[in-house]
Amino acid sequence: MDLITPVTPKIAPSILAADFLRLGEQLKAVEEAGIDRVHVDIMDGLFVPNLSLGIPIIQAVRRGTSVPVEAHLMIERPERYVSEFAQAGSDIIIVHQEATPQLHRAVQAVRQLGKRVSVGLNPGTPVTTIDDILDDVSGVLIMTVNPGFGGQKFIDSTLRKVQQVRAMIGERGLVCDVEVDGGIDEETAPRAFSAGANVLVAGTSVFDRQDGPGAAVRRLLACCHAH
Repeated sequence: MDLITPVTPKIAPSILAADFLRLGEQLKAVEEAGIDRVHVDIMDGLFVPNLSLGIPIIQAVRRGTSVPVEAHLMIERPERYVSEFAQAGSDIIIVHQEATPQLHRAVQAVRQLGKRVSVGLNPGTPVTTIDDILDDVSGVLIMTVNPGFGGQKFIDSTLRKVQQVRAMIGERGLVCDVEVDGGIDEETAPRAFSAGANVLVAGTSVFDRQDGPGAAVRRLLACCHAH
């Protein structure tokens, strides 16, 4: 089996771009279209220059879908809050390498709660910074834009980072997701997938489409399979 290229793409719609008056309806549509998980962006205005969703939204999404709920903690010192996000219904918790001086402690805290944990990397952070934690996580999230705002342009140079992480995982024989987040659409999704990403976070390209989020998810899956 090819260790570099994943077999099946998984779509993780980011509800930051959803219509919150219709969130339940939109969750149903993307779930029926075959998503793998729902991605919820948590921002504190410190780690990133924006404020966003919190624990009540995690609770609402958990009630509204049967697929895993992923909490992307773009917050300072995430280890302070992982227990609350786990209790709220998160199945997967993403902590950023840059957000804490105690990355191993944060990862272990999530694992001890019985949840899956991924480590996030900003565009300017080298993959070598997660070398010592890779064996302890179930996924690596590579930001393909600078975190904080939706609708940004994909940073092409991050594709090399995707390739590097996929190679590191293959060399160690690990079972580990490689996830990309930022600027993912029908043009960039197949490029990220070909580079080794198997989980694609997509916000505006799912929820800001006239024919609806379900059709958008199906197109993203189709364009990856076409490559």
